[in-house]
Amino acid sequence: MPFRLLISIGLLCALLSLHHGAPGPDGTAPDPAHYRDRVKAMFYHAYDSYLENAFPYDELRPLTCDGHDTWGSFSLTLIDALDTLLILGNVSEFQRVVEVLQDNVDFDIDVNASVFETNIRVVGGLLSAHLLSKKAGVEVEAGWPCSGPLLRMAEEAARKLLPAFQTPTGMPYGTVNLLHGVNPGETPVTCTAGIGTFIVEFATLSSLTGDPVFEDVARAALMRLWESRSDIGLVGNHIDVLTGKWVAQDAGIGAGVDSYFEYLVKGAILLQDKNLMAMFLEYNRAIRNYTRFDDWYLWVQMYKGTVSMPVFQSLEAYWPGLQSLIGDIDNAMRTFLNYYTVWKQFGGLPEFYNIPQGYTVEKREGYPLRPELIESAMYLYRATGDPTLLELGRDAVESIEKISKVECGFATIKDLRDHKLDNRMESFFLAETVKYLYLLFDPTNFIHNNGSTFDAVITPYGECILGAGGYIFNTEAHPIDPAALHCCRRLKEEQWEVEDLMREFYSLKRNRSRFQKKTMSSGPWEPSAGPGTFSSPENQDQAREKKPVKQKIPLLSCPSQPFTSKLALLGQVFLDST
Repeated sequence: MPFRLLISIGLLCALLSLHHGAPGPDGTAPDPAHYRDRVKAMFYHAYDSYLENAFPYDELRPLTCDGHDTWGSFSLTLIDALDTLLILGNVSEFQRVVEVLQDNVDFDIDVNASVFETNIRVVGGLLSAHLLSKKAGVEVEAGWPCSGPLLRMAEEAARKLLPAFQTPTGMPYGTVNLLHGVNPGETPVTCTAGIGTFIVEFATLSSLTGDPVFEDVARAALMRLWESRSDIGLVGNHIDVLTGKWVAQDAGIGAGVDSYFEYLVKGAILLQDKNLMAMFLEYNRAIRNYTRFDDWYLWVQMYKGTVSMPVFQSLEAYWPGLQSLIGDIDNAMRTFLNYYTVWKQFGGLPEFYNIPQGYTVEKREGYPLRPELIESAMYLYRATGDPTLLELGRDAVESIEKISKVECGFATIKDLRDHKLDNRMESFFLAETVKYLYLLFDPTNFIHNNGSTFDAVITPYGECILGAGGYIFNTEAHPIDPAALHCCRRLKEEQWEVEDLMREFYSLKRNRSRFQKKTMSSGPWEPSAGPGTFSSPENQDQAREKKPVKQKIPLLSCPSQPFTSKLALLGQVFLDST
């Protein structure tokens, strides 16, 4: 089992581990050590400002030096920054924050939360931190990574999201109340990304807890989107989750759609699922045929392929990085260089950029310190070693420090034309932007492990391999160790007895030796058949057929509400198929 897993991880790492350190065109390249230190200083300026002025609120308001709740009330910046602390080497602060989160975060609250954002930031952040806990020196429970306080927190948060999936289509509502479920009258219109961005976190959660419900609902939502594509192979931007009817029919790779495509690729790699990759490659062909023009990607009508918005959105800058994951390096570099020209023009990426006019779009001139172009640079640098990618990292550090640094952190750039600032520092600045910058300049970071080192961990279900590399970043840049998904493979019914013993042990604080005697008396742990092996889609389907039939939950019924599209910026947004 460990050897087969290591081979798969090694193949992935081989594609992303080339680092030549070649000089730039002028004979020099940005000094990685210098910029690595600069990025670390950026992180602590922002992080310390949050702790001093905003904790326990979700996010920092850097212009007024205070905090506010944005996506719930979870001390969100602390969760989002946790794995970044370890990547920067700060194990003591990682350990402290783990204790703080356990003591202060409560999901049983009367708050309306975004299903999408809670999943990628909270569930993803907690899962990543859970899997990195041992590396950070946290004293983990017996049975880790199949148990642990951060895993239980992630599971609790994810269960609060499950009512959103109780729709006739299996596609989730966009918002759920963490205490009461889906509110009566909640709009049934959800963006495509808000439906198709769960498989990484939810499949990981199912694998670690043994409860298949999370992966099941994520796969059902993915499949319904796949079945809803147009005859020319495109998906729209917003869909009614009760009827399955497309409401906004603009097709592209940017806002409202982006991470759906990302999760097909990353889900395929994480789960070794050929079907998910086949789905993405089919979409990729349609995207190239209908939306790509001179290595830019436009927005088109999903049924006709006619251009609806000739704009580049900053969120689309993840695409070259995604292309690198499937080995399409040449196309990725050409598109990246297009996007880099926009950065050079403004010192950042405006939210919308009119490609024919070569300028920003009115009311979309801002840059909230997004990570996507830096993310693509990190992936492509691992694949090519091209010093141009380090130059982007250098430019990003210089621009962000010059334009957005204030006394209490880093502020969103409201307008790239005159550098006006906005009073917000998004949690993704510490989760993604700083992390990708640091990893771009740190070729020996443990995240870049090529499989040459690893840890063998004994779990209640057998031996498994962890820390060998091949980490899969969720769309909030929280790294998931793919090997961990093969550490806890047993049916939930078989796992309950083990988990009950573990929880009883820790709740009563029995001494370790007494617990060991108790567990050893029942004989050695027996691994389930084939743990840690990658199963084919066919075998997975057979396994799902053998599962007990779950009790059906009554479907929610919510009245439809009028929907005003936010995409009507340049030209018409298509609301029907005519």
